[in-house]
Amino acid sequence: MKPSFIAVLLAVLPWGLTAQNQPQQLPTAPSATKFPPQQTATPPATGTGDTNTTPQSPAPSNTNSGSQPPKSVQPNLTSTGTASKDESAKSNTSALTPAAATAPADRADNSDDMLTTIRKRVDEVNVVFTVTDKRGHFVKDLTQSDFRVYDDNKPAESIRSFRRETNLPLRVGLLIDASNSVRDRFKFEQESAIEFLNQIIRRTSDRAFVIGFDTTPEVTQDFTDDTEALSHGVRMLRPGGGTAMYDAIYYACRDKLMQDKSVGATRRAIILLSDGEDNQSRVSREEAVEMAQRAEVIIYAISTNTSGLKLRGDKIMEHFAEETGGKAFFPFKIEDVSNAFSEISDELRSQYDVSYKPTDFTPDGKYRKIEILADNKKYKVRARKGYYAPKQ
Repeated sequence: MKPSFIAVLLAVLPWGLTAQNQPQQLPTAPSATKFPPQQTATPPATGTGDTNTTPQSPAPSNTNSGSQPPKSVQPNLTSTGTASKDESAKSNTSALTPAAATAPADRADNSDDMLTTIRKRVDEVNVVFTVTDKRGHFVKDLTQSDFRVYDDNKPAESIRSFRRETNLPLRVGLLIDASNSVRDRFKFEQESAIEFLNQIIRRTSDRAFVIGFDTTPEVTQDFTDDTEALSHGVRMLRPGGGTAMYDAIYYACRDKLMQDKSVGATRRAIILLSDGEDNQSRVSREEAVEMAQRAEVIIYAISTNTSGLKLRGDKIMEHFAEETGGKAFFPFKIEDVSNAFSEISDELRSQYDVSYKPTDFTPDGKYRKIEILADNKKYKVRARKGYYAPKQ
């Protein structure tokens, strides 16, 4: 072989090897930006604690333990809901690994992988109310034209719906005073409450829970449609200690009835069995009333006072009932407690439901008064006194 040819071959050989080792460059296709290649996640090895894998945050739970009372009842209504979401977001962000936290934003902007959420505020108020005649009998055959609805002292702009509700699913909280002040009549009250639950709760439709309260509220049976379990929850209660009735109402509304995620319309009610004397609560009476109104809960109060006189506690029970559209019962004899439960059962199946749009509505978070009047002056309408407008 000629020396000149060998020299040329040796000069070209390193350049050819270098070109062969370069990665192949593909032209950029227009679809590459819109449809980026899917990233295949490498499954973590069991027990290796791979820090490149984004941990799955557990879903928040709204179900409280059936046997644990709340450690504290916070009266700050404003922070309920909004603060918890912010804290959840912070905790989820801090749980991300650096790789996940700094992931390119274009993945989230992929229009084919995202669902667009459209939010629209609906200025509509829903009110459940009861109508009785002069003798206290329920009137169940009225129509929308028989009523006038006022919101913040102005006629409602429009009535969206009007229904006679006799079969709406119930969400009932049974709150039983288990303090020392009711010890002598506690056994009878328990049996009356059990009889009420057996009559009112329908399987697969209604649900109830049981809370006993002395110095703190204690859930002895969480939401269920099992009347045997509810009866067991009532029988678990033992009297003793002080009375934190306001805390119990506040907790039942905020942590139980407001957290119910049932699909469709339901009727929320609290059956309160107590003498009305509170000496242990951390929230005030009006804070408890406000929470009940925010949760759209009707309170039915049964006084355990058998003195024959309307005492201070009875007036407090009456206040809770009037502000929420319920009713207070004052049995003269302890045996009349079961009759009060029976009347509540009838009322929960004999109500009307109206939805309306207020006039000059402003989402400012302020309290707005509700008034529903029957054209027939012989009829008495009982509904909650008002509500708190949502904030923008």
